[in-house]
Amino acid sequence: MRYDVPIIFRRFESGSYDPDTGDYADDTYVDTKVYGSVMDTNTQTMNLVYGGIKQGSLTIHIQNHMDKTFDQIIIGDKKYRVDYTRRLRTKQSFIVSEVQ
Repeated sequence: MRYDVPIIFRRFESGSYDPDTGDYADDTYVDTKVYGSVMDTNTQTMNLVYGGIKQGSLTIHIQNHMDKTFDQIIIGDKKYRVDYTRRLRTKQSFIVSEVQ
C-alpha cells in the first residue's frame, strides 16, 4: 500500500468579534495536509455502510491517527465528507463520499 496521495483535512473557523471596531473578522480555513492511500470503496463495504451502491465513494488509509477536528476532506479538487471511520492500532481508515 502506497501512501503517496496528498489529503487535506479542512476545518472551518468563523471570525471572532472585535469589540474595538464592532466588526467580525473574516472566516478562515485551517488545513492539515497528510499523505495517504486512496482507493475506490468496494461493493461489499458500500452495501454495509450505505445500504446500496453510492457513486463517488472512496476508502482512505493514513499511517497515523487524525486527532485534530476537521469538517471536510479535500483530495485533488474534490471535497468529501466522512461517512465512517475506524481507528486501528497505528493507522486510521475513512470511508468518504463526495459532496458538491
